[in-house]
Amino acid sequence: MIRLFGPNEVLFILAGVQWTVVLSLIAFVGGGLVGLLVALGRTSALAPLRAIAAGYIDFFQGTPLLMQLFLVFYGMPVLGVRVSPWTAVTIGMTLHASAFLGEIWRGGIQAVPRGQTEAASALGLRYASRMRDIVLPQALRLSIAPTVGFLVQLIKGTSLASIVGFVELSRSAQIVASTTYKPLIAYGLAGLFYFVICFPLSRFSLRLEQRFTAKT
Repeated sequence: MIRLFGPNEVLFILAGVQWTVVLSLIAFVGGGLVGLLVALGRTSALAPLRAIAAGYIDFFQGTPLLMQLFLVFYGMPVLGVRVSPWTAVTIGMTLHASAFLGEIWRGGIQAVPRGQTEAASALGLRYASRMRDIVLPQALRLSIAPTVGFLVQLIKGTSLASIVGFVELSRSAQIVASTTYKPLIAYGLAGLFYFVICFPLSRFSLRLEQRFTAKT
């Protein structure tokens, strides 16, 4: 039976917007925490840590996000751990984000003038103090614009979560389109919601980039 496209369908798509935002925020925060460790490993003085962090980044940047979601969703049950679509996409998106954020922040850390860390070492500051008080505040400031830009890509990347059964914005639009036979309206509305979320972030990222470029 074909359903009419009405307020209930709009509300269903709006519910998908909610889960897209929630998934994006969880992946961004979780990926940021893991990504900071990856960035520190990537810039470590220890060669084994640098190699492990580089391999981690190369894997997640060199393989499609869709494949990574499949590996988590279908791979964990092989190891005896059954996961729901929600858990699988959260883990997969977090790992994906951590690799990209780790590389972004690695660039920010290495952009901090080396003389500052050498001066801090001469003053007797330990590694943790140097990173916490001198290097990371400057590195994160330099990395704000590309970090926000990646958040936009992450939000759009959540559309792939539907492939393992997670109902986010794209999946909710697909369900509405299949029940109402109004794909243009359903996907058009989903596209509008993506635009409303991503466009302000894209402009904000561009503004930050221009501001920091003008100061250098």
